[in-house]
Amino acid sequence: MAKKKQVSKELARWCARIAMDKIASDIVVIELTEIETAPADYFVLCSCDSDVQMRAIVDEVEQRCKKEGVQKPRVEGITSAYWILLDFFDVVFHIFHYNARKFYNIERLWGDGNFYKLSKDGKLFPVQDKTKFLIEGKILETV
Repeated sequence: MAKKKQVSKELARWCARIAMDKIASDIVVIELTEIETAPADYFVLCSCDSDVQMRAIVDEVEQRCKKEGVQKPRVEGITSAYWILLDFFDVVFHIFHYNARKFYNIERLWGDGNFYKLSKDGKLFPVQDKTKFLIEGKILETV
């Protein structure tokens, strides 16, 4: 079980890093492994300013999956480009248009999870104080 959890965490970090490379904002990883009813081990969330940026992230994920031998995710929402979901099964990567992120506020729904941010060098670090973490869906803490 510990190995599966580590593989899932690394996949979540990999997704967050792709979002960072494509200049997405408000990137957060939520660990859900302690929540019995959670649909995945990790959620990765990011915000984009345009549908072009959102599709660029999806394209990059698909290209890297092929190149690195990672199972290609199931993709939902690509036609609307308001909220695109890449489902790796244990990791679900949510690519939001900024307004959709604020509207759905997934962080509040899964607030019992452990929240992580990505440092500039691509490492995950825990968010210590969730109360300061979000104001209207905008991430305040940076490294």
